[in-house]
Amino acid sequence: MTNNKQIKVIIADDHAILRAGLKQILAETDDIVVVSEAENAAEAIRLGCQPDADVILMDIALPDRSGMDALKYIKHVNNHIAVLMLSMYKEDQYAVRALKSGAAGYLCKQSASSELVNAIRVVAKGKKYITPEVAEILANQVGIENEKAPHESLSDREFQTMTMIASGFSVGEIAEKLALSVKTISMYRTRMLEKMQFRHNAEITHYAIRNHLVD
Repeated sequence: MTNNKQIKVIIADDHAILRAGLKQILAETDDIVVVSEAENAAEAIRLGCQPDADVILMDIALPDRSGMDALKYIKHVNNHIAVLMLSMYKEDQYAVRALKSGAAGYLCKQSASSELVNAIRVVAKGKKYITPEVAEILANQVGIENEKAPHESLSDREFQTMTMIASGFSVGEIAEKLALSVKTISMYRTRMLEKMQFRHNAEITHYAIRNHLVD
């Protein structure tokens, strides 16, 4: 973008109140304008694949499809748009996964109000927005690519299923929250147990807590 061009932003989040709050923050700037909103992944993909915006703010937990899935699809079709992931999850849960999948940055919703404007300006210039927390995680991974933690082998859905089970959700509750069938979530759980060599949910919870994947 040039100095005279406004940064065009899409907000993708299923909570209308949060979208309104983000719009209010951005309305106080002269160089950033919200051009579209999406309340699910399908809308985010449709809007993000069009060449009309510079940045898309996207929640990881969208109702119809994972924001991570939407991120990968959008970047495959429209590599020019910068995707800034927003999440209620801590950086050590999803930030590195998001960056490796093509995200330009990752923000926790708790800190979005203070960091959002700067983050958008950074990623709109084609740069990565890395918080100190994410920088520390990345630094700790340098030189240990061959010694990845077991959960690094999980797919995004398997990882999401693991963290939600560790947070106390049942398979049925996870299916409802992710708008997927119980059979599908059970499949993710089975794959995750096999990859992690776990036998039951107690081992999942113990591992997730020990590795700071859940609060």
